[in-house]
Amino acid sequence: MNDEKQPTAAASAEDTALVEATPPAEQTEFDALRAEIEVLRKELEDSKAKSEQHWNLYLTAEAEMQNVRRRAERDKQDAHRYALEKFIGELLPVKDSLELGIAAAQDTVDVQKLREGSELTLKMLAATIEKFGVKELNPLGEKFDPALHQAVAMQPSDQAEPNTVLQVIQKGYLLNDRLVRPALVIVARGSG
Repeated sequence: MNDEKQPTAAASAEDTALVEATPPAEQTEFDALRAEIEVLRKELEDSKAKSEQHWNLYLTAEAEMQNVRRRAERDKQDAHRYALEKFIGELLPVKDSLELGIAAAQDTVDVQKLREGSELTLKMLAATIEKFGVKELNPLGEKFDPALHQAVAMQPSDQAEPNTVLQVIQKGYLLNDRLVRPALVIVARGSG
């Protein structure tokens, strides 16, 4: 670590000769300068040691930051790749129920049981998608909201206020309060 040249025997002899040849008043000044040089040399060595220590800390921190970035990128890719895994796991029982209903319908044609099975499967599906933040939009009788509804027609009506949804052709859906599909509606137009 110390790149300074150590004094050689010749240099030491020269210093000794210089000290012996120096008058006493100058000798005191010379000793003070020598002491100051030693203090400065020590401070320089301490500064170099601190500098090396800080450089090593910087390199360690930089390596750790790169590891954190790589880990975060890998986690992000995994999140994208497997984001639907839980949803699919919850949705598979609904598919199984539909398949069982279709298989049962081939053996007997009891329309009432088929309807009941379909209604139960639909409830299961609604509960599953609701669990994942999907909210159904069925705006019948509500004021038309162009941010959530898509009007496919306007119809005169004496029974509903103008700009009110008269009929829902297709329900809309929100996912965590973000519109996934607007509700297709027929809107009341004022008579006149």
